Amino acid sequence: MTASAPAAGRAPRPVTPAGLAYGAGAYTFWGGLPLYMAATAPASALEVVFARIAFTLVTCAVLLFALRRWRDVGRQLGSRRRLGGTALASVLITGNWAIYTYAVLSGQTLEAALGYFINPLVSVLAGVVLFGERLRRAQWVAVGLSVTAVLVMVIGHGAFPWLAILLALTFGGYGVVKSRLSTAVSPVASLGAETILLMPVSLAGMWWLAASDQMTMFSHGAGHFWILALSGVVTAVPLILFGAGASRLSLSLLGLLQYINPLIQFLIGLLLFQEAMSTGRWVGFILIWCALVVLMVDSLWAARRNPRLRRGS
Repeated sequence: MTASAPAAGRAPRPVTPAGLAYGAGAYTFWGGLPLYMAATAPASALEVVFARIAFTLVTCAVLLFALRRWRDVGRQLGSRRRLGGTALASVLITGNWAIYTYAVLSGQTLEAALGYFINPLVSVLAGVVLFGERLRRAQWVAVGLSVTAVLVMVIGHGAFPWLAILLALTFGGYGVVKSRLSTAVSPVASLGAETILLMPVSLAGMWWLAASDQMTMFSHGAGHFWILALSGVVTAVPLILFGAGASRLSLSLLGLLQYINPLIQFLIGLLLFQEAMSTGRWVGFILIWCALVVLMVDSLWAARRNPRLRRGS
């Protein structure tokens, strides 16, 4: 889910209703995922993840065969470098799915939302640590506010936000790996390649759940089975919407739309699931939001100075 570098001299893309609808639709879909995850009960987080891998592969296979793009998967896995990168990406996204599913099913949707609020800041730090990028002053302010927010949560809420940090790290790491894989294949083909590599884990995991009498997929009625089977569609649809939006919107606008996802998750956790918010957690969230405002303003300012940043792929 990364955009390629813009061509030199290309004019910035105009904002179109279709592009906004696709982009906002993708992030709204992702933001509503806690509602789907809650509907998978009484399945465990592990069963949901194993089912998601299997049914996502089925969904990707159907789409790729229908579009006659199955060869794209071969391109994704066609060299040792791309195979290694895809394998690493598959491990990171599986870890992200597992942590996220566990967070929602264990009543910690607010912490999952925090993880996706933090994710842009993790991306900034990844640029410094991995690629030697230099931060602007405003970016350092945003990082400082984020570190302060975590410390406030540890002191005021009495617990380190492990799930949020791990979600941000796994998804941020996934984004870094994907950005280094220079293959011009569709997001669906890329996801299909990742789930192919994950299928042995999925099959072994489901066999273990069945052998230990922990599998619910076939023992709680047809409705429960089809809810789990929908995980493939739930995974693929927002990815397709995102791809359509990314090809029609500037990168700066797409970056602003990403905050729809954690905002919806936050509202679901707070208002629908009625999860507790201590004073320390409120202060921590507010500091993170302040950091994101600083980051967004700085990004828009940088885009004004460098028009290339406003262009899409």
